[in-house]
Amino acid sequence: MADFPFIADIRAARERLGDRVRETPAWQWRGDAIERAAGARTQAFLKLELLQYTGTFKARGALLNALSLTDDQKQRGVTAVSAGNHAIAVAFAARSVGTSAKVVMPKTANPARVALCRAYGAEVVLTDDVYAAFVEVERIQQDEGRTFIHPFEGELTVLGTATVGFELCKQVDNLDAVIVPVGGGGLIAGIACAVKQMQPRCNVYGVEPEGADSMSQSFKTGSPQKLEKVNTIADSLAAPYALPYSFGVARRFVDEIVTISDDAMQRATGLLFADMKLAVEPAGAAATAALCGPLRKTLEGKRVGLIVCGTNIDLATFARQAIPCSP
Repeated sequence: MADFPFIADIRAARERLGDRVRETPAWQWRGDAIERAAGARTQAFLKLELLQYTGTFKARGALLNALSLTDDQKQRGVTAVSAGNHAIAVAFAARSVGTSAKVVMPKTANPARVALCRAYGAEVVLTDDVYAAFVEVERIQQDEGRTFIHPFEGELTVLGTATVGFELCKQVDNLDAVIVPVGGGGLIAGIACAVKQMQPRCNVYGVEPEGADSMSQSFKTGSPQKLEKVNTIADSLAAPYALPYSFGVARRFVDEIVTISDDAMQRATGLLFADMKLAVEPAGAAATAALCGPLRKTLEGKRVGLIVCGTNIDLATFARQAIPCSP
């Protein structure tokens, strides 16, 4: 493969995924609430990846990785480290292709996410913290010969996320902008790559939490950066570093990265629930928060795609995090 996936690669990947993943809908968000929040003339289109199998876009990249396994690798199984969504996706992908998964999660992981991993058939190993989790997943690779599936880095992972952008561009014509949540960078790298090839005049914006801005810092310095600490309510966007492949693709195709506060994500979570009846985790509201915040003036009156990247959240956590939307 080249330095980035071409449209022919992305189309072939989507065909390979087939019915194993859903073509999630793109829905135009209309109404008084979004007009007040984003501007009366702004047209917002939600790409609803929260309706994807496993509840997030992660199923796409995990499944492409699993489909590439040799028979020998399938016999030994796969492993992953994650606080939730990626582990769930790897468990799902392993079951889909007929192999086993052993995933490592910190004890602080949301119990609902741990339960969903187990429901998909994965063995879950809980560690004291994320640092111990990475040590444990390395041990599993060495001792058991399992194939490690990375949460955001690598050609197959980015190719999988590119299918989100591929679908969106087929579903909505003449977009002026697409806003993509950024954690490690795998999602925005793939989506930006697809969008810029299919609708070249469309701008692609990334959005990060202020307390987890590794891609913003990487763009400023011109190389992948590692954060000394991460502090955000959006655990799905809390990657502490960027890595070369996803950073390189993102840097080639992404126009700008903006940051938002946790409060902004919580308000956007409340807005999505009140107006669209969508219950999302903070990461799933990040694009909305950017449209209604730092990008409002820039994108007023434009046709904007918002990636609702997913949600795996329990009722109690959602009720605690969402800030109610004023009528």
